[in-house]
Amino acid sequence: MTPLLEITGLDIRFATPDGEVHAVKNVSLSIGSGECVGVVGESGSGKSQLFLGAFGLLAANGRASGSVRFRSREILGTSQKQLNAIRGGAVTMIFQDPLTALTPHMTVGRQIMEALILHRHVTRAEATQRTQEMLEHVRIPEAARRMKQYPHELSGGMRQRVMIAIAAITGPDLLIADEPTTALDVTVQAQILEILKALRAEQNTAIALVSHDMGVIASIADRVAVMRRGEIVEAGEARQIFHAPQHDYTKMLLAAVPRLDRDSGPRSNHGETLLAVEDIHVAFPIKSGLFEKTRKLKAVDGVSFTLRQGETLGVVGESGSGKSTLARAVLKLLPAGSGRVVWMGRDLNDADRREIRALRGDMQIVFQDPLASLDPRMPVGRSIAEPLKSLRPELSRDAANTQVKAMMAQVGLDPSWINRYPHELSGGQNQRVGIARAMIVSPRLVVCDEAVSALDVSIQAEIVGLIGALQRNSGLSLLFISHDLAVVRRLCHRVMVLYLGRVVEMADADALYNDPRHPYTRALLSAVLTPDPDIERSRKRVLLSGDVPSPLDPRAQLRFLPSRLSGGPDYYRPKLLEVAQGHFVAEYDEAQDTRSTL
Repeated sequence: MTPLLEITGLDIRFATPDGEVHAVKNVSLSIGSGECVGVVGESGSGKSQLFLGAFGLLAANGRASGSVRFRSREILGTSQKQLNAIRGGAVTMIFQDPLTALTPHMTVGRQIMEALILHRHVTRAEATQRTQEMLEHVRIPEAARRMKQYPHELSGGMRQRVMIAIAAITGPDLLIADEPTTALDVTVQAQILEILKALRAEQNTAIALVSHDMGVIASIADRVAVMRRGEIVEAGEARQIFHAPQHDYTKMLLAAVPRLDRDSGPRSNHGETLLAVEDIHVAFPIKSGLFEKTRKLKAVDGVSFTLRQGETLGVVGESGSGKSTLARAVLKLLPAGSGRVVWMGRDLNDADRREIRALRGDMQIVFQDPLASLDPRMPVGRSIAEPLKSLRPELSRDAANTQVKAMMAQVGLDPSWINRYPHELSGGQNQRVGIARAMIVSPRLVVCDEAVSALDVSIQAEIVGLIGALQRNSGLSLLFISHDLAVVRRLCHRVMVLYLGRVVEMADADALYNDPRHPYTRALLSAVLTPDPDIERSRKRVLLSGDVPSPLDPRAQLRFLPSRLSGGPDYYRPKLLEVAQGHFVAEYDEAQDTRSTL
């Protein structure tokens, strides 16, 4: 059969001040009608530029050569008018970052309708009806109301689903999905993949799935092309690539993926209790309109836990569950409304600013986005030395530089890079800078706030290994915040699951992963992808329907305990019960069919 899309010998180059960059090198690829082809590789491998170049979307300094045929018609080098007749209609694209891809001053309804009116020439009334139906199809609740909202008013998962609605509304022949699930919660990721599968099954839409996530590729792709440094190094049927990879790079990618079905956590060997958090609450005043009454958003609603020396406590949950807010309250980076934080027997509630500042040597944090947390005008050596300068001012400049170079070597950075700037380093290298800056003062507690979520799998594996080695060598304690439950399994001794600011389950890692009790925990674990096509396509998932309820709604806490919904203004709060030694679970209705309510 003639392929729907046939790329032959595609070459893409960019002219830069530092010379020519050869981004895509002589790549050939074909996609048939109704077929899903996965293109996988790490950042910088050229996988996104491959499709941007094929459909005339390169930056001004880029040029493409070779052949791109869509429905047997050559489209590479054709006019923008001819390309516009194809793009948005027969060929659509889900871009990687929906917030920057969506127009901020247009409602999402207008943006979806635009493609229908332009390419399918329907009336505005019909476009409105079909847009509402499409929003419901991609599982956006209250579709009629959401159509009138702007992109900034939606969550990340909803914006991604709006992008899918725009791409699917015209019934395209080919849909290009560029990292459609990157940095999303596992539950949202599972929903989006189910939507893509439904589009393919119902409309015979061909899909080009671009991703660095081998689990995502395994769940849906028929064939796989592995890219490295602009070239396809291996290609074949999905089962062949995952079960019998031939190229060393493919083997490395698969080996680097953390797996729930194979990995186990570190052994427990802990000392004294360093940190005790008792019934901590953090709330923010929210005013939705000019004349609306101010309401309280309970970001953290009565969380308690302990952390011992040398222990890693994983904190998991979807976006908006209160993970980062909890960490900042523990570190006294924002005020808590009530509750206690006790550090080595010292109640920090009555500690003044000078005492808290002195404790910074014991308590450090590694942020999610290293580029956002590093000063772009400051060499990385000075950034790493900042805590030393602040907390140990007696050190001479030479002594501080000696310690900085030693720490850089310890975290896998070349000490000769001490005068380089953040933009001169890769994402993984900048994350190592963030870890070095946190470790330079030899802290006893480090909070890792989504420190590996946006990294390629190989770099992620290196950073997780580095964090584990630093912990073993120094005996530090870790509060590891992540939405990636497979990474948490590999690194953490205990796991705490948060839902809308409250703990719904907490246990040793092996107990929680092998015997999850709460429906929410089961749904999170069910949504984790495995890099194995056979497993991914045979198992059933417990999917959460819609988005997480608003934390402004006091009844949202009773999502898994609907039998208590009849309460008045003083709504019932689910209790945390100890169901086994060290295994705590929030109350839920056991008689309820989990899958029918999620």
